[in-house]
Amino acid sequence: MTGKGQGFGFGLGKMKELAEAFKKAQQVQEGAKRLQEELEQMEILGESGGGLVKVIVSGNQEPKRVEIAPEALAQGAEILSDLVTAAMKNAYEKSTATMRERMEDLTSGLELPGF
Repeated sequence: MTGKGQGFGFGLGKMKELAEAFKKAQQVQEGAKRLQEELEQMEILGESGGGLVKVIVSGNQEPKRVEIAPEALAQGAEILSDLVTAAMKNAYEKSTATMRERMEDLTSGLELPGF
């Protein structure tokens, strides 16, 4: 009978590759956990109106606080609303870019398929 002793096609080389893949996946998981903790502690500033309105968010886009200069109040409700919205968008964009960069740093060099 041919093929005797072939098993399921998992030779020692394949087992080593599988073990290495699990090791890499564990490294990514541990790194992702540390990254999540770092992102939660970050304070990322978004602003508008030349600093009249500032929005501070965490690295994972959780709002932390809003600072509004007295001069912004004098602009009226509609303009103030636009300034707050613009500052929120600015903070969100910076936070998203930071998260993306950190994830790329985490996965670079690991040669994981799909990353």
